[in-house]
Amino acid sequence: MAAHPNPSTADRRARIEEMRRAEKARERRNRIITITLSTVVVAGLVGFGAYVLDKESDEKAQEVASAKAPIRDEKSWDPKKLGRNHPTTPVSYPMKPPVGGDHHPVWMNCDGDVYKKPIRNENAVHSLEHGAVWVTYNGKAPAAEVKKLEEKVGKTPYTLMSPVEDQAGAIMLSAWGKQVTVDGADDPRVNQFFTKYVQGPQTPEPGAACTGGTGQQ
Repeated sequence: MAAHPNPSTADRRARIEEMRRAEKARERRNRIITITLSTVVVAGLVGFGAYVLDKESDEKAQEVASAKAPIRDEKSWDPKKLGRNHPTTPVSYPMKPPVGGDHHPVWMNCDGDVYKKPIRNENAVHSLEHGAVWVTYNGKAPAAEVKKLEEKVGKTPYTLMSPVEDQAGAIMLSAWGKQVTVDGADDPRVNQFFTKYVQGPQTPEPGAACTGGTGQQ
């Protein structure tokens, strides 16, 4: 006659089996959750990457469009009529600040250099020949606007900034053969001018140094 399992033993086996089934069910749920979360994270990263690339592409397109668009109230001079000789004597310029012409053999350092005192026109014009943008201001320019422009110039290679008290506008931007008077640091023409003319197509000597010149004021 076959022996029957002890009821308590059968109960323990049943509980163990039930625990095993529950554990396997938990493992399956955890795997599903892990896979789902991983999929969501990967999808999120891919989507974020696409968003960043799209944003960068849009910003680049805006920069290109800005560089091609005309700048409101900008003045231009024929580059063929702007001399490029290197005299060591003072030069008389027909515009103020000058946007080109004969200039000193040594350029003004223009690697984001901010000068608190007036600088020699002849040195600054040589910087323009190298593709720099020169930001100038007079006593009518609000101090807050001057500070913002100083910060922008300080972060931008191939730019320089200095006061020119007897200029016509409170804040003016000059490049070789180009000039515009702006309303303030947040005037959209500031970014447009920088984008268009820092080492822009007007540059007679693109890639020439903006360091190693003079910083004398």
